[in-house]
Amino acid sequence: MKKTLLRLMGAALIAAGLFTSCGGEKKSAGSKLTVWCWDPTFNIYSMNEAAKIYKESHPEVSVEVVEVPWADLQQKLITSLSANQTSSLPDIILCQDNAIQKNIQNYPNAFTSLDGKVNLDQFAQFKVNYGEFDGKHYSVPFDNGATATFLRRDIIEDAGLKVEDFNDITWGKFIELGKIVKEKTGKPLISYVGNEPDCIMIMLQSCGKWLFDENGNPYLANNDVLKKCVSLYAEMIKAGVCVTVTDWNAYVASINNGSVAGTINGCWMVGSISAQEDQKGKWAIVNTPKVDGVPGAVNYSNQGGSSWMVMNSSKNKELACDFLNSTFAGSKELYETILPSSGAISTWLPAANSPAYDIQNEFFGNQKIYKDIVEYSGHIPQIKAGVFNYEARDAIGVAMSGILNGSKTIDEAMTEAQKNVEFIMGY
Repeated sequence: MKKTLLRLMGAALIAAGLFTSCGGEKKSAGSKLTVWCWDPTFNIYSMNEAAKIYKESHPEVSVEVVEVPWADLQQKLITSLSANQTSSLPDIILCQDNAIQKNIQNYPNAFTSLDGKVNLDQFAQFKVNYGEFDGKHYSVPFDNGATATFLRRDIIEDAGLKVEDFNDITWGKFIELGKIVKEKTGKPLISYVGNEPDCIMIMLQSCGKWLFDENGNPYLANNDVLKKCVSLYAEMIKAGVCVTVTDWNAYVASINNGSVAGTINGCWMVGSISAQEDQKGKWAIVNTPKVDGVPGAVNYSNQGGSSWMVMNSSKNKELACDFLNSTFAGSKELYETILPSSGAISTWLPAANSPAYDIQNEFFGNQKIYKDIVEYSGHIPQIKAGVFNYEARDAIGVAMSGILNGSKTIDEAMTEAQKNVEFIMGY
């Protein structure tokens, strides 16, 4: 009888211990964070490395990274939030920067405010701003989209110029130099995908302006800075300084096969250039041209990039915040690890002081490009992307077709673009 009673008491104590482990002290039983993101060699790789670092001090925490292509991720997110069925959503998602505002404003209760939970003070401010809404912050910046002018040093020198001639200049000067390169070598200076307004967006952000006003209204028809950017882009194409290509593959090919002398785009172009062994030593970077005659315009801009967000439906949102704060917002080791393999350049400014960012890159004539790019990112003007950012960008792309084929003036094309965006927005 006594032995039976002791066995029952022992079982009760064990059960109580298990209960405490699972409920009162979750870490003892182990906790799992689920993350949705895309690109195995870039985002997924980086998140897995962050998980390894966090596990060193939190051995009870595991991170499951699920590959979900961006378009699918956004669709799954909208479907779940619209139906208020959030049980299938992960703890953390990766979101393209230009979609963050749309998601926050359409679903204001879907994401966890990171204020007081994640230290965002040491990131490039333009990246932090993508996730700010109503005085709160909802995203942890990840990859750097700071722009640079990528130049084939050999082609530039064949034209009798130096790479340094392209640093700290205006777009007007860039076009002048481009004409010299075209005359001396027969090569356009840069290329872009024909139906994408990437170059115009780079110009516009460098001026601290965008396609929407402070109240979120479309700002195209009466946006003089936008019209200036459109005019410069059209001038480059008509002068043969810039050539347009059919798609992304053709764009990368034009850069790697030497049919153009360079490009101006996000710093992630380093990966495309470095993928070709025969490009070693041929390249250099300088900063981005600034728009002529626009007060406040600078030689720095941004193109692309993404950030991490914690879902409010997560049962482990405090843990998710701590994980992001300890890794992407607080670990030099992480950025030192992922830089050589993925080319993921940080917008976390302390990373610029890391020895990994001080290395010389053999593809760029042993230039310390990573340190330069992080420094560029600290000067990029902030903009408000707006809920209908992608729709407005598409409208500019369509407008450019009419301008370049001569069927519309810039004023006519921008007025039509304004009306198209207003229609989509239900004005």
